[in-house]
Order: sequence, then C-alpha cells, then structure tokens
Amino acid sequence: MSPRRRALPAAAPCYAVKRALLAGAAAAVLWPAAALAQSASQPANVEPGPQGRVERGQVLNNDTNAKADRARPPTPKTDGLKPGELYMEADQIARDGDKGVTTAEGHVEIRYEDRTLRADRVVYQEPPPLPEGEVRNRNRNAPAQGVIRAYGHVQIIHDDGTVEYADQMTLDDKMQAGVAKAFSLRWKDVKDNENIKISSDTAVRRSDDLQELNRAIFTACEICVGNTPKDPTWSISADRIVEDKIHHIIYYRHAHIHILGVPVMYLPFFWHADPSAERESGFLAPKIGANSRLGFSYTQPYLWVISPSADLTITPQINSNVNPFLDLKYRERFDAGDLEVRLGYTYEQDLEGSGTRFGSATSRSFILARGDYHLDENWLVGFTAERASDPLIFDKYDIGRVYEARGPYVADDHRLISQAYAIRQDDNSYFSIASFSVEGLRPTDNNRTFPVVAPIIDSHYEDPNDFYGGKLSFTGSAVSLTRDQSPDNEAAKLPGLDSARVSAGVDWRRTFTSDGGLRVEPFINARLDGYDIRDILTGASALPTATITTPVTTMDKTEARAVGVVGADISYPFYRRVGDATVVLEPLAQIAISPKAQQVVVGTNPTTGKPVYLDEDSVAFEFDETTLFQADKFPGYDLYEDGTRLNVAGRGSILWDDGRRASLLVGRSFRASPNDVFAPGSGLNSTTSDWIIATDAQPMKQLSFFARARLDSQTFAIHRLEAGANFNFNWGSGYVRYLTDDQGLDGTPIKNIDLGADFNVTKHWGISTYGNRDLIQQAWVIRDLGVFYKDECVRVDVFYRHEDVIIGRLGPSDRIELRLTLATLGAPFYGK
Repeated sequence: MSPRRRALPAAAPCYAVKRALLAGAAAAVLWPAAALAQSASQPANVEPGPQGRVERGQVLNNDTNAKADRARPPTPKTDGLKPGELYMEADQIARDGDKGVTTAEGHVEIRYEDRTLRADRVVYQEPPPLPEGEVRNRNRNAPAQGVIRAYGHVQIIHDDGTVEYADQMTLDDKMQAGVAKAFSLRWKDVKDNENIKISSDTAVRRSDDLQELNRAIFTACEICVGNTPKDPTWSISADRIVEDKIHHIIYYRHAHIHILGVPVMYLPFFWHADPSAERESGFLAPKIGANSRLGFSYTQPYLWVISPSADLTITPQINSNVNPFLDLKYRERFDAGDLEVRLGYTYEQDLEGSGTRFGSATSRSFILARGDYHLDENWLVGFTAERASDPLIFDKYDIGRVYEARGPYVADDHRLISQAYAIRQDDNSYFSIASFSVEGLRPTDNNRTFPVVAPIIDSHYEDPNDFYGGKLSFTGSAVSLTRDQSPDNEAAKLPGLDSARVSAGVDWRRTFTSDGGLRVEPFINARLDGYDIRDILTGASALPTATITTPVTTMDKTEARAVGVVGADISYPFYRRVGDATVVLEPLAQIAISPKAQQVVVGTNPTTGKPVYLDEDSVAFEFDETTLFQADKFPGYDLYEDGTRLNVAGRGSILWDDGRRASLLVGRSFRASPNDVFAPGSGLNSTTSDWIIATDAQPMKQLSFFARARLDSQTFAIHRLEAGANFNFNWGSGYVRYLTDDQGLDGTPIKNIDLGADFNVTKHWGISTYGNRDLIQQAWVIRDLGVFYKDECVRVDVFYRHEDVIIGRLGPSDRIELRLTLATLGAPFYGK
C-alpha cells in the first residue's frame, strides 16, 4: 500500500513570510503610541478604560508571584521589559478584570522575553489569584499558569530568525508549552543560510526543548515559485516527528522520503541532527558506484560524536564482487593539539583489474594517522604513521584522500611516509628535528632501497640587530641516512650507501637604495660541511653488470669542505602611469662569485668515466624563474654551484585599476666556465644557460593564464613548457594544463594535457568533464564525464570514469558513481 501524500498545511502559504514582514512594519509604525508600564510588584489588575477597553501598548505582569520574581536575579530583556513582564499591542484591547481575561483583536502583537507572538485575535486568561498574603510555591506540583489562545494567522517569531505559523495556538503564559493546529515552522539555519521547513496537522510543544508534530513534513527546499506552491525537490514525511532541542536531534516514525513529491523510500524509524547542531551523530551522504573490480559498491559513512572534542566516522563499503571493506576515521582535539587516525581492513584474496580473485585470502589493511601537540607557544611535537599491507590496496578499493600532507615532510604520489618531529619557532629563530621512513606503493618500488632518515635537523637564527648595516643570520643542519640495499643493481642485492652530514653556515645581506630607485643588495654566504659515508661500492661490485656472485667490495670515507659565495642583487624599476594602468619595467641582475667547490665523490660513471657525486637532497631540481636568481641553484646541501656567474632578466608588468594584470619575465644565466655538476639536460652546463620565460595575465576577473618555459640557448627549441588557463563564468568554470619536458625525474620525456570543467546547461542541470591525456603515447590516462543536478537543497552527481593506467595487475577499468548530497542531511552539514 503506497503512503498517502501530505501537502504542506495552510499555515505556511507562500505569502506567509511576506505577511510577517508587513506585520512587523505595522508594529514599527504603532510603536510610539502611549504605553502603560506596570511594575512587577504592582497588582496585575488594571482598571479598564472607557467602555472596558485598555489603551494600546499595555504592559502586563504575567506572574502574580511578585516576591519570587524579586528573589530571582534579573536577566537582560529587550524593549525595556522587566523580568516577568508581557507587552501586548493590538487595534483593540478589552479586559475583564473580574474574570482575569484580556482580549486583543486586530494586528495583535505580544512580546515576552525572546519571542514575539502575532495573530488576528488573542485571548489571555490570567492564572487565578492567590488569597491575600499567600505566596505561590514554585516547587509545588502543577502551579497555576496563565493561558494564551491565539486565532488566525498566528505567528511566533524567535530572536534567532525562526518563525512558527499556525491557524490556532494555545500556549502557557511563558510561550514555552502548548498545542497548535495547522502548524508549520520556518527554521533559519544561519550557518548554511538555509530555511528549513517543518509542517504538520497538529503540534504539541511540551517545553522549550521538546516538540511533537503529527502527520508532518520536513524539507530544506523551496516550496514556492513566486506565490505558486510547488513540490519540494526532496522531503521527509512521517506519522510523527519529534524535535529534541537538548540533543539537537529530529526523530521520525514511519518516515517516507519523497523526491519531487514521489515517495522513493520507507523507513520505520529515522533521525538526523537539527539545523542548529554544530556536530551530531548520524548518517552522512552515501556513495554508490560500480566498476569491474568491485562490482556494485555502496559506501555508507556514519558519524558517531563521542564527545564535544572527539568523533568516529565508520564507513563500511559493501561490494557485490568482493568482501566488504571497513574504513574507520577517529578524530580528537585537545587543548593544545589534535589527533587523527584512519584505519582500513578487509579479509580477501588479491584482485586483478577485471575483478578476478587469486591467491589466498588474508587480512589486508592500512593506517593513515597524524597528531601534533603544542608544548608551549614555541614548541610543537607531532607524528605521522602511514603504512599499507598491500601496495595497491588504495587503488583496488577506490579509497581517496590518501596522499595528503600530514606533517612537515611529504612523500609524492603512491608513497607513504611515517615521521616523528619536534619544532621550535619564535620571531628570530627556527629549529626542527625529525626522523622518517618511506613505504613505496609503486610496482617498481623496492622499500629496501629507500633510506631511513634519522635524524634530520634544521635550524636558523637571525640576529635582530644590524651588523654593519645589514642582517646577519646563522644556519645549522644535520642528517643521517641508512639503506639496506643499493638501488643501482637490485638483482645483485648490493649493500646500500649510508651517509651522514653536518653543516653550519653564516649569511649576511644589506640593502642600498638610491634616490633614483636603484637597489643594490650585497650578500655573503659561507658554510662548512662534514661527511661520513659508508658502504661505497668499489671495483666490479660497482658495475651495472655485477651479479650475485660478484665479490662485494666497499669503502668508507670521511671528509670536510668549505663552500661560499659573495655577490650582489641589483634592480632598477621604472614606473609610469598610462591611462588607468601602471606600467613597471624592471631590469634585474645578480653577480655571484664562488671558489672551486669540493663535490663529494662516491664513484665513477662506467660509461663516461666522469665522477659520480653524492646527491641525496637535490634530485628534484628544475631551472626556472624561481631558481634563476638563487646564488646556489641546488635546493639541498650535497651539490654546490661554484665559479663566477651572472644571472640577468628583464621583467615588465601592467596593473590596471580594475584588477586586470599582465606580466612577463625573460632571463638567463652566464658563467665564466662550463659546470659539469649540473645534470645533462638541466640547461646550466655550458657558459650560457637556456632562456627562462615566465608570463601570466588576467584580462578579466573570470579568466587567467600562465606559462613558464625553458628554451634552448642556441636554437630556442622548447626543452620544458608548462602552461595553463583558469576560467570561472556564470555558465561554467574549469581549467586546462599542458606540460612538456624533455627529461623528467626518471630521465624520460613527459608530454601531457590535464583539463576539467563544469558547464551549467540550465539553472539546475550541468555537465562535468575531466581528462588527462599522455601525448607521447597518444592515449587517455583518465577520462571522466558526468551529469549533475543542483538546487538550493540538493546536489546529485552521476559520472563515468575510464582509467587506462596499468598499475601492476590492475589494468584499465571503468567506473560509474552516484553521489547524492541533501542540504542538512549530507556532507555540507555533517562535515562541520
């Protein structure tokens, strides 16, 4: 039997809000009318005016227990009302003193504490008077109370913006308890700027904190187009709804969930947090999908609020092809820190991309945890713990938000890092000590070749006082790395290189600026490094052709070196006003001179015969506009740039008054002699470097571009180019990125394009797209195509994804996913 449709009661028509605004305007006009104030210590009875009528603006004391009122500490009130006073205003007010009945008719408004009642007609019955000399005992059961009966277009406006409507209400004299017919509630959710609506045939308010509604509907959607009623996008109807304000929960009995007025789900019992709740236990938005590995998949998170400072999100993933996967996320905040632990577990065989299971069933799990604690205003200690039992567990079960920054040291994609650290920082100094290890999840990763870093120390101190007119700073650093196995010849399982370094440096810099705008900044940097290196492969064992039977020979060495640089940064900006824009032209130059640096040699290249230098911290090096004016272009300590070099560039910018902008930088580096320390293809080996170009522009608020390139010093051929654009218009938003590089980190060329966009086809419907294409292989890596619907209270996303990436035994895959977010019931509400 299908459930009966319930319409929103007549108490909340589309013009209800307009009617409330008009009533408020009328009250404001009538406010200056004469008012009679009655003290709480005076009798409640007031002699009626002519023909039994009382003047507009009557203030009554609705509590005859004057002595008890005086005994309670007063609470702040608005409108100048004293504790226990009730303000009544109407076109006509009549009072029968003998019966204790006050009747108000025509635009009635009653104000009491933080509530305002409006109606066409109100009858107020005072509590029966006590015998002379007797004081009512508030602790006595069922004390006598006054009764307010309101008729016609009844409204109660609360100070938080919530408005209650009814055809008829009966309330106690505190407006805390009562009953209503044809009741509705427009609940203002200030956090999300939403208007929550609840309507019912009848309502029983047992107290300020508990309200029951019979044959009721709940929705966060608009119910009107102009003055025309419409079915809300979604709503929940129930035989009974209970609103518990103490626990911030709304309960439903025999609930039906409606989409566009059509019932789609029945739940005998259901609950969710009310709009005023910051954080309450309940179900979060589910995720529904299907792919070749998992089959049909349903993920349903549940948030358990353990305490005001702790919660646990329980997320079971139910799959048709494989066993369920359980994801747990625990969070707790302390006075001076916080903790977050995420765990995942399943018991299953291994999976291929097609969903075929193989091998023995076993426990498969992961942990992603972080925490930090402020010992005082300067010291911070913390940790991260990231480990997985299977290299591809996150890919197999479509687990997201894995490779995120959880601490000061960050690993790259498909690698996990566990670390412990302590950091001290104040206005003039910084100190950190940490240790970490990395787990590789890529099919080619061998974790025995990854170093364990323990410890790594970094410190910096800047003297707040001037030193010879400039700023003096000191740096210190130390690190120790140990490996189980060498990455050069994994088949031979040779010993890994272990190294330890300690460094101390001093920097000085001063700025001179002439009256004409010429800026010169001389600088001096000097540093001492000490190295202890162990298990350096020598002889045949160092060759790529070494086998397991090749005798392993190693050597250790300890050495120290001194490196430094002296130079100056020079700039001379020119400014000119052209129309509504400011044009800036700025020549830039840097001269740097360093003595021949002693690089740390750990072997010889068997092909070229050139030395192999120790390089643990400058592998990811890129020559671009950010490193052009670095006196030492290597980001780490092991390699050091030496010789005499001149870095030059020209930069031009146009800044319009309305926010538009454009800039261009062109530069390169010159050196007295070639430098073989830089890797081939870096653009810095010869006496003249490659050209560096960087530009960005924003021709309008909704559109921006950027590009950075490295061009060959002789032919201007593109060695590296990264370009992109962003747009954000009413009809859609998105981005595009293009990257080509002759030599990536692994020495192979890169060329790809990455783009994504949302297009609003209509006011509510749209299309979302995403793609990443490998232009060398001429193949798509990932393709997404989706359709979405959104309005003021719901967003529905349906998208299809095809992945061509082959990771281990996980081949290409297809996935369809549905995401449904209901306002106040899904992620936007519970995620707070």
